[in-house]
Amino acid sequence: MARQTSLIKFKGQMGGVSFYKTSEDGYLARQKGGIDADRIKNSAEFQRTRENGAEFGRAGAAAKLLRQVFRSVIANASDSRMASRLTREMVKVVQADATNDRGERNVIEGEAELLQGFEFNNGGKLGRTFFAPYSAIVERGPGALSVYIPAFVPGNMIAYPGGATHCKLIASGAEIGFEDLQYMVNTAASAEIVLGNQTQPSITLETLITPNSRHPLFLIFGIEFYQQINGRMYSLKNGAYNALALVLVNAPS
Repeated sequence: MARQTSLIKFKGQMGGVSFYKTSEDGYLARQKGGIDADRIKNSAEFQRTRENGAEFGRAGAAAKLLRQVFRSVIANASDSRMASRLTREMVKVVQADATNDRGERNVIEGEAELLQGFEFNNGGKLGRTFFAPYSAIVERGPGALSVYIPAFVPGNMIAYPGGATHCKLIASGAEIGFEDLQYMVNTAASAEIVLGNQTQPSITLETLITPNSRHPLFLIFGIEFYQQINGRMYSLKNGAYNALALVLVNAPS
């Protein structure tokens, strides 16, 4: 892959070279070519390639489902490469499957807990934004996923961007069936919190799912920033500074 540096930028194909534009890296060029698709699909020498492809496909589908489940909160706090980063982590989950043979490994028998700590916005990570202690709590019996935050001082415990006057704390909990593509998700948010030196009373953000669920459980926690102008709240920089992370992943025992 090469970067186009000329004043005139090309798109399309010419002389066996493909010219194209990406949102992240600008105008690029690469040589056209590759191995015959039928050979990859049927030849014994590409057995490992087919196995890797099958597992990558499962990981990609699982990552897409997780993004779909949490779409409403991810939309406000994610970077442009979040999808590819999440797929890469989901591949590790699939590869941790110690039950099935190579090529047949999947998310269900993998280690979904490896996703815990995943940051959806590399430009505004939760660990660098929210410093107050909190607890992520799972209760499979009653079907509850919660985040508990003891009393704290927002001005001391939140690294907020210039222009922000308020914030909200958000939790979203879900059970996800990666085999049947069924899921249940619930979201809870605090009231607007002034970014000042007052003491904020403790907050419990509880989300409800199916009691005694047999699916993997996921809990996301994050913070959104706002600017108050004439009594109205405006999202700051379209969510560029918002932080969101997977703070708890719990697989059924």
